[in-house]
Amino acid sequence: MPLELNLAVVAVFVAVALLTGLGAWALLNALSPTRQRLQALAGGAPAAGVVLKETTVTDRADEAVKRMARFVPKSPKELGRLRKRLARAGFHGVQPVLVYSLGELVAPVAVGALTLMAFGASARAMMLAAVLALAFYLLPGFVLQHLIKRRQQQITDGLPDAVDLLIVCVEAGSSLDQAVVKASEELHLAYPALAEEFSYLNTEVRAGKPRMEAFKNLAERTKVDDVRALVAMLVQTDRFGTSIAQALRTFADAARTKRRQEAEERAAKLGVKLLFPLVFCLFPALYVVLLGPAAIRILRVLVQNIAGQ
Repeated sequence: MPLELNLAVVAVFVAVALLTGLGAWALLNALSPTRQRLQALAGGAPAAGVVLKETTVTDRADEAVKRMARFVPKSPKELGRLRKRLARAGFHGVQPVLVYSLGELVAPVAVGALTLMAFGASARAMMLAAVLALAFYLLPGFVLQHLIKRRQQQITDGLPDAVDLLIVCVEAGSSLDQAVVKASEELHLAYPALAEEFSYLNTEVRAGKPRMEAFKNLAERTKVDDVRALVAMLVQTDRFGTSIAQALRTFADAARTKRRQEAEERAAKLGVKLLFPLVFCLFPALYVVLLGPAAIRILRVLVQNIAGQ
């Protein structure tokens, strides 16, 4: 191999290695918990004690949604429900509602037009365009539902730790409102979805809404069963005047037991779920390896016998 070619190969290898290392360093640096906390303290994320400008604490359709209804074929009531769904997935404000609504209209038309331009105006092309347009019309709804379920699962996973933190704060002498603020600050990196919901809860309380009503709105926004159970327990505790710390401790134990049982249930289902990959992926290759040589030998013998006859 010529010397120039060797130098070129070495130079390409060194360049790729440096670029890969630089990209990995930048990615790890961006995902560093220390940097994320510093950015949050510097203003990159809303603090828990600050009243947020863009909230979803009201159920009625505001003026922006009513103005938006002039451009999309949906009523203000439907846009309000869509805004609630998007907020449940973590997208707050009016802009996500506009993008989602326009996406449902533009994407099917664009895909159908491109399909007809690519394949002509035949009957088969028109049928394909209709199928693709329907698929792209339904796709945003499926994606949004997946994001909602993922966010709800994140809230469910972080709720026992959040309740433990509330117990520590309450037993240390803090009020329930102060405990919620502290939990929102401390859970921002580990469970951002739950911390954001606590921030909205604190915003409603600071805005003058009664505490129990703010907790009920939290359960209504998240649509998580564990959050609903927590809110129901806090409402009963506030009504009967019992100990909040003891009630939270009981709820935390029950939540951890439920999460452990769900993990055991998923582990028990793993054997059945592994059956399908084994049948369709591993067993055919195993049969080829074990029975392949015998089948080849039998085929050779049959071919020789036929040729001899």
